[in-house]
Amino acid sequence: MTTDLLNATLHSLQNGLTSIPLSAAMDNTETWQQQLLHSGEPALQDIGREIGNLQSLLSSGSLNAELIGRSLNMLGSQTIQAAAHADTPLQANLRALGDVLLQAGAKLEEQPAG
Repeated sequence: MTTDLLNATLHSLQNGLTSIPLSAAMDNTETWQQQLLHSGEPALQDIGREIGNLQSLLSSGSLNAELIGRSLNMLGSQTIQAAAHADTPLQANLRALGDVLLQAGAKLEEQPAG
């Protein structure tokens, strides 16, 4: 994982999900997915697969806030778990990223359907 990518992702998400253009979100998730799927570490590959699920939800043409929220919650939980095993310089930002994902997921899941 590159520190620059982590910092850029964290910064973007801290500004709010709606501030990120969908095309930029897709590019960012694609970059993360490729790195994680090729990491050789099962826990990181699981995160990569969940990113693939999120990409499918974002590109489905009909955005479902509840399903996207669940995916973000899963990614947040997985990221916080991965932080425990990451290099020390990355741990704080990974935990922060996990927290932001959980918060964003919770907000989306609370949205009324429709």
